[in-house]
Amino acid sequence: EKEFSGKKQQYYVIKMSIRNMQVMIPTGKILSSSIRPVTDILALKHIIHIFQHGESDRLLPWKQRHKVNTDKIKTGEIQEGAEVVRDLMRMKKEKALNTSDKKMLDNAHEFLISELGLIKGITENQIKSFC
Repeated sequence: EKEFSGKKQQYYVIKMSIRNMQVMIPTGKILSSSIRPVTDILALKHIIHIFQHGESDRLLPWKQRHKVNTDKIKTGEIQEGAEVVRDLMRMKKEKALNTSDKKMLDNAHEFLISELGLIKGITENQIKSFC
């Protein structure tokens, strides 16, 4: 329970392993928030398949690709984030990434790995498949 703007409310406190962030959401607003449950092991297997075998659109101009990747990351969906990591890692193998793409890859990869660590039943090899 915490007081905010003169009102006492109960909050859910979500501690994020990444950057030691803490998010507080009023209990009455949790259903209307964009918070989603941690991905489960079955969904993870599909994500690993997409990560390893999914197609990358390499023909997009940088500006358009950057917008697509930014939009994917903003969804907060692990599969979308994994696709960004996959595509940028593939590009990095072919040529050096520009500063903006490097930063995006680092951030997306950090968020992906942090969520993977929360999935019950995940193996170390499954985590390494995203590295």
